[in-house]
Amino acid sequence: MTASSVGDVDRPDRRRPSQGGEVLAAIDIGTNSFHLVVARMLRNGRFETLASEKEMVRLGSGSGDMKLLTEDAIERGVATLRRFRQVADINGARLRAVATSAVREALNQQHFLDRARSEAGIDVEVISGVEEARLIHLGVLQALPVFAERLLLIDIGGGSTEVLMAQGPAIEWSRSHKLGAIRLTDRFFPGGVTSPRRAERCRRYLHSFLVNTALELREHPFDVAVGSSGTIQNLATMAAHLRGEQAPKSINSATFSRAELGKITQLLLDARTTDERLKIPGVEKGRADILPAGAVLLDCLAEDLHIETFTVSAYALREGVLLDAARQSEHHRHLDPLHHLSDLRRSSVEHLLTITDPAVDHAHHTAELALQLFAQTEAAHRLPPDYAELLEAGALLANVGRHIAHDAHHKHSYYIIRNTDQLTGFTSHEIELIAQVARYHRKSAPKRTHPEYAALSPFDQQAVAVMAGLLRIAIGLDRGHRQVVQGVRCSLDGPGRKLTVGAVAPRSVDAALELYTADARKELATDAFRLDVAFELVTV
Repeated sequence: MTASSVGDVDRPDRRRPSQGGEVLAAIDIGTNSFHLVVARMLRNGRFETLASEKEMVRLGSGSGDMKLLTEDAIERGVATLRRFRQVADINGARLRAVATSAVREALNQQHFLDRARSEAGIDVEVISGVEEARLIHLGVLQALPVFAERLLLIDIGGGSTEVLMAQGPAIEWSRSHKLGAIRLTDRFFPGGVTSPRRAERCRRYLHSFLVNTALELREHPFDVAVGSSGTIQNLATMAAHLRGEQAPKSINSATFSRAELGKITQLLLDARTTDERLKIPGVEKGRADILPAGAVLLDCLAEDLHIETFTVSAYALREGVLLDAARQSEHHRHLDPLHHLSDLRRSSVEHLLTITDPAVDHAHHTAELALQLFAQTEAAHRLPPDYAELLEAGALLANVGRHIAHDAHHKHSYYIIRNTDQLTGFTSHEIELIAQVARYHRKSAPKRTHPEYAALSPFDQQAVAVMAGLLRIAIGLDRGHRQVVQGVRCSLDGPGRKLTVGAVAPRSVDAALELYTADARKELATDAFRLDVAFELVTV
């Protein structure tokens, strides 16, 4: 391990008293490097780092789509994850791991994910490029005082480059490009060998690739350009050496100009081989072969986006993952127990709802009824409390498929939810469960002959059946879109023999249609809970 050995981090930092916060760990599984941070979350919303690790794994390779992870790369990756798991466990940390471009594009990603789970005990989330950018932005906001400024953020990875425009917490524009230091090296500088002709070909390719990004960002003026990731940090270190300065102890908030970047890029290109490059002050050993490609990419971005100065963030994806996990955990302690969506998740769900489903009041009411059913039947379904969040999202978005067509709109809802980039803050796995809850809110029950459902674990198959079953009842209880059933009161008769759902409604209204429809749609819940379900009217 390059940052520290296991022996260096075999206990929490005891230099100052603990403030009692939860200890979390985050792993960023990148194309070039794996990063780990372990931290104690503090009461002021910040965190105290207990351990930090970086390992150059080179998980991905290829000049175009990174279609396959090699067995050697998988072996290195799993071995690194095993060590990271040990560090997290030693510190008593709850762990979250995310994977980016290399795993995202690999046709054999499931093989890597299965080995990570079985051999390292880590469930890896494969996140989209849009979600990757959001998490990087979250980390950067914790590192730099740029919250009030219009921020242009660039993160160059091994397989992809994320570019976004934001002000405060709001991301106004975001793109993930299949441009990365490893991908470009394999295509234009194989073996890390440079030449003027190869460099010119690379520049032409990048300018043609970035033309749409440049055109779109002309409408978004920015106050500060921030760069994150190892490539940009290494270039900042080289800039300090170029100025005759010592490398800064902390790279955070370091700056370098476009002119300095141009000089550094040419210096790297003139050193034709990796060995020659290692003689240049500030070049990181594990990055020397891919640094010319990363420098050319950043230089082209600076030219096309008219960036004169870069400010460096020491925080990026792994810190964003850490803060996102902490934000959700802390936020849930203060939320109404029937409203489990964090502000970020809820706002993205509400946005997708409002642009696709005109019956917003119906969606909100059925979601509320579904959450009440979930909370009051906990003893029967025994699902973790955080699954209520997925049920709520699935309920709110169940009818977004009507935006395409009414016929088979439950299937259209699945497609929209699964493929939209509007749902920020959710993992790919969570989005899949939300989409399946929406998919099965009507018509056919889940079947193991349905490929997407069959791909779920047995536990999540049961969870989808339970949540969709409850949602069908909730939708039935608002059959007339009148919200006459104001709530539910559930009771379990005996050790799981019968569930009675009391539909709470004013004496002055007729709720017969709602009770009839809910009873007609109870079959999935009956099968999922393995008990009879009955309905009664409770007047108020």
